[in-house]
Order: sequence, then structure tokens, then C-alpha cells
Amino acid sequence: MKPVHVVIVNYRTAGLAVDCLRSLAPEVAAAAGRCQATVVDGGSADRSADRLAAAIAAEGWGGWCDLLPLAENRGFAAGNNAAIRPLLTSPSPPDYILLLNPDTIVRPGAVRALADFLDTHPRVGIVGSRLEATDGTPHVSAFRFPTVAAEFEGGIRLGLVSRLLARAVVAPPVRDEPHPTDWVSGAAMMVRRAVFDAVGLLDDGYFLYFEETDFCLRARRAGWPCWYVPAGRVVHLVGQSSGVTDPRQPRRRVPSYWFASRRRYFRRNHGRVYEGLASAAWLAGFALWRARRRVQGKPDTDPVGLLGDFVRYNFLRRPAARVTP
Repeated sequence: MKPVHVVIVNYRTAGLAVDCLRSLAPEVAAAAGRCQATVVDGGSADRSADRLAAAIAAEGWGGWCDLLPLAENRGFAAGNNAAIRPLLTSPSPPDYILLLNPDTIVRPGAVRALADFLDTHPRVGIVGSRLEATDGTPHVSAFRFPTVAAEFEGGIRLGLVSRLLARAVVAPPVRDEPHPTDWVSGAAMMVRRAVFDAVGLLDDGYFLYFEETDFCLRARRAGWPCWYVPAGRVVHLVGQSSGVTDPRQPRRRVPSYWFASRRRYFRRNHGRVYEGLASAAWLAGFALWRARRRVQGKPDTDPVGLLGDFVRYNFLRRPAARVTP
């Protein structure tokens, strides 16, 4: 296995980050000096940095894990970049960099499985883990790039439309074998150093969401494809680090930074006209879904105020609801 450096960005989830490091420790030991880690604290202001430093010292992880406290929370991309940038310019940069969420638990052999795949597939630039629940149930973690058709399908939520647009569905069914995919979840994503050399770092302009989608698209355009590698199994405690997608929480508003990231992705990669078409497609589909939901008496499980916030942000150019990150 070639050298791997793991980057974990924490924001007010020190307990989860410590559990993640504890699951990572056997992987580091098995790698015999070829696996290191950096935990970035994004200005948590809740003594997370102190708790992380204490845990690293108490557990004896200091030989392979560094703590990088930042003054403020600038988001997922900027937090990762703060660790990746000096790694790339160091005298001995790692061959692979693994982005890992703090709300993850690394299954035995996961890091090696991802690294071994990159070792044996030199033309592959990015690999993603099989993310799963604690009981082993897989989560969708290999995706297609968003398109106008995909936005309509995601908005209307109708089986017939999904079947007709099956090739456009962003989240296809989980597969059990390695396969190429458009992009993978940034919760557990290993990147070849040469990809950063070719396309640069993650885009700091994304606070949260769509940054890994954008990065994988840039890599694809530079000739570095992405693969899903299910042997690299990682438990993902969905929504525990961001709080936005936690299914146990009551319905809440979609934060303004999600709308900002979505618009940035479409506009930067496809232009203003395509962004407008994608937004119109989602709005048409979602309006039809809301009408059908009322007629059929289906329960309302959508985020609070989603339709109004989407219209305000994408068509009236007014701020959507602000939700503290």
C-alpha cells in the first residue's frame, strides 16, 4: 500500500471524531507507517479542539495524528484544503488522501481496500467507500451528475417518470461490485495526489454540499475517472456532523448554503442558462408532486418551507431561510 493521509474535518462533533479516530487506529497500525491523519477543527468554539488534543494524547495517537485548529468555520471544502495544501507541498507528499467525515466508523480493512484499488488501477483518480448503517445496510454513495432531467425526476417523485428517466436518476440502486461512477460521497473519498496536481484543491466557494460533486466532475474532465469500491466499508451516521440530513430530527428548513452550493455547481459547470433550466425543471416537478400529495392525502415529509425558499433563492434572488451551520 502506498502512503495515505486521512483528513477529518470536525465542527462541534469532537465525540464523533474521537470515535472515528479510534476505528482508524487499527488501519494505521496495519499500514506500518504508511498511514497518517490530520483532524481539522473548523473553529468549533465549544472546546472541541481541546477535547481532540486530549484524546490524541491520552490514546497515544500522536505518532500518526495531528490536530489543526482553525480560527473560524469556513466549511467542508476549506477545512479539507487547510490540511491538504501543506501535504501537497511537503517534502514527502502522500500518494493518496482520504477525506473522511467525523461521523464515520471505519470497518477493518477499508483504508487498504481503497488504496489497493488505486494501486492496481493507475488510471483511476478517485475511489469512494461503501457507506452503510451500523447494521450493515448500505447507503447510496455512488451517484450520477445532476442534470435538467435529473432535477425534474427528483422533484416529481413519480415511479413512471423515474423509470423513463432511469439513466438520469442521481442516486441509482446500490451495487455490490466495483464500478465506475460519476461521483462519490465525500464522507469517505480517497483521491490520488495526481488529481490535485491536475485540477487543484476543493472549491472553497462551497460551504457545504456539492463540493465533492464539483471536484469529481473537474477530475473527470481532466481525465481522472471515479470508481465505487464496496470493499472499503465505512459506517456513516447520516447527518450527525451537519445535522441537516439526520432522519431522527424533526422537519426543518433547508439552510441557505445548500441553495447557494446548488446554484454554484450548475452555474460554474454548465452556465447560467442551464442553471435556470435545471431550477425550472425541479420546480415544475416539485409543484406537481405537492399537488399529487394533497390529492392522495400523503404525509408531508418535505423540509419546512422548501417550495417558497427554492423560489425565493433561485428566481427572486432573495436569501432563503438562514439556518446556522
